[in-house]
Amino acid sequence: MPDLFEIIGTTRSMRRLKADPVPDDLVRQILEAGTAAANGGNYQTWRFLVVKDPEIKKAVQVWYKKAFDEVVGPRYATSAPPPGVTAEKYQRQHSAVAYLTEHFHEAPVWIVACLKDGANPGRGAGASIYPAVQNMLLAIRALGLGSTLTTRHLLHAKEADAALGLPDGVHSYAILPIGYPMGKFGPVGRGKLSECVYLDRWEQPYPAVAEG
Repeated sequence: MPDLFEIIGTTRSMRRLKADPVPDDLVRQILEAGTAAANGGNYQTWRFLVVKDPEIKKAVQVWYKKAFDEVVGPRYATSAPPPGVTAEKYQRQHSAVAYLTEHFHEAPVWIVACLKDGANPGRGAGASIYPAVQNMLLAIRALGLGSTLTTRHLLHAKEADAALGLPDGVHSYAILPIGYPMGKFGPVGRGKLSECVYLDRWEQPYPAVAEG
């Protein structure tokens, strides 16, 4: 198994996935990694819906594509490349996003990360679910599978949650489409540490990352 820091540094979004089935024992390992994550008060209000049913995935994909057509696609078409990414790589990313949009429902398995309603549904709510999502992404990479953290369906959250059959009081926070990747793992594209890390005061440089 790759070194932890190699896994972290190469867990990039894999949006082109094969339709080959993913064994349930691997899905279980991914879920176990998720539930090892930190969460508020260890209340474990998370819930994970494993979706394999093609009809459910198709019903969600309708809203996923609608969000792309209305918001995500136009934003990619008019935005400059993010830090650490060339225009060429950004175009490839856009193509991969468009591909996933059309083939979202073909990923052999989804894990839908959900939370039950709690006392603090505001700014801090994600602290009890997104660490689990990141753990699962790292586990997926370590097992040689591919995925991407996507929240695009939340642009039509009510409709997507209904298509997923979620009960009242439960909301999806992310979907991880999982499959064997068509492409190869590689380093993530990021800007320099010196451009986003400060010491003590906002925008005061941190010498330890001056060269990175």
